[in-house]
Amino acid sequence: MPASPWNVATGGRSLIALLALVLVAGLSGCGSVHRRMTINSDPPGALVLIDGEEKGYTPAQIDFTYYGTREITLIKDGYETVTSMQRVKTPWYQVVPLDFFSDNLLPFKVTNRHNFTYPLKPQVIVGTQELIDRANDLRRETRDGQ
Repeated sequence: MPASPWNVATGGRSLIALLALVLVAGLSGCGSVHRRMTINSDPPGALVLIDGEEKGYTPAQIDFTYYGTREITLIKDGYETVTSMQRVKTPWYQVVPLDFFSDNLLPFKVTNRHNFTYPLKPQVIVGTQELIDRANDLRRETRDGQ
């Protein structure tokens, strides 16, 4: 009598394992996690640099792949430059080994959003005479060896 492909004793386990693999492969890619951070400034319109790379002007929406600490710099004429080491927290469903399931096996898409807002301070403009006086004081201190 020929062996049935479902006969466990004659390799049916391999066929079942292959079917399970095909099923899992078919499900993968359906769901995934979309990671996005929004950078705001008050007032808006500041140039955003993340880890030294220009990303646009506030409000800026930036997609990212990895969690961790990012150097965020905001630059706007007439305002002091702001640099912050910003931690982007990992949500519970992105911690190993759960991240495998949330990235590959979910039947829907998850969007993980992070919003960061930074106040900008107006730049203090030093008057010409005050600047000259400070320069002369420094010159005098250097010459006197203080």
